[in-house]
Amino acid sequence: MSAALVKLTAIVQEAAAKHTATVIILHGFGDSGAGWQVSPSAPVGEQPRTSLPHVKFVFPNASARPITSMGGMLVPAWYDIPPMVGERRQQDEQGLLLAGHQVMQLVREEVDQHGIHANRIVIGGFSQGCALGLFTGLTSEYKLAGIVALSGYLPIDNKIMTMVADANRKTPIFWGHGDDDQVVKYEHGEQSVKFLQEQKYPVEFHTYPRMAHSACLQEIKDIQSFLNKTLPKEMPILAKS
Repeated sequence: MSAALVKLTAIVQEAAAKHTATVIILHGFGDSGAGWQVSPSAPVGEQPRTSLPHVKFVFPNASARPITSMGGMLVPAWYDIPPMVGERRQQDEQGLLLAGHQVMQLVREEVDQHGIHANRIVIGGFSQGCALGLFTGLTSEYKLAGIVALSGYLPIDNKIMTMVADANRKTPIFWGHGDDDQVVKYEHGEQSVKFLQEQKYPVEFHTYPRMAHSACLQEIKDIQSFLNKTLPKEMPILAKS
């Protein structure tokens, strides 16, 4: 990996009270961090300010890149979308690895520059951001507080178990998916959840009836409950090394 890794730009929503935890949320294909902060359908943004005043939210921006399946059109994306081969789409493993390293730069910044313990950091994302969040969280050597997976899928599922780190084997994963999703089919999310559960990952799977590729009020409430459990206001006492 190049030493000159480009740092991601991001929209940052500072904690309303003393900053003791951080949530990094990765937007979907064609979107932006700003869109996720202000969109009425976004499960985070201004909503958690009262229930999670100690949490800083970071909304990184993906750079525009040529998308192979769209004839090279420039679109904000975390990685390329190659064409289908038979019934299965090729996956941009190199693009995913690069984006994962960029997200980990943000995690290291929280730890090294802001003094936030890694076990007080949650990584999450929507759609393509969900895939990147899962990949980054599962392969991270930092022990994270949790992973939030929304309307997405597990990437490079034929290989990812050879890349995972032990640190997050027991890290709780919140997975939300609408059963009317026509972009990332509900069955694909369900299959990913089943695969992770078979690998003994603690995934809590939430199905939202009649929800398309979006979010709903109940999902927002469920995510906030998950964040309150994984990032409580009272910091846990850390064992001395």
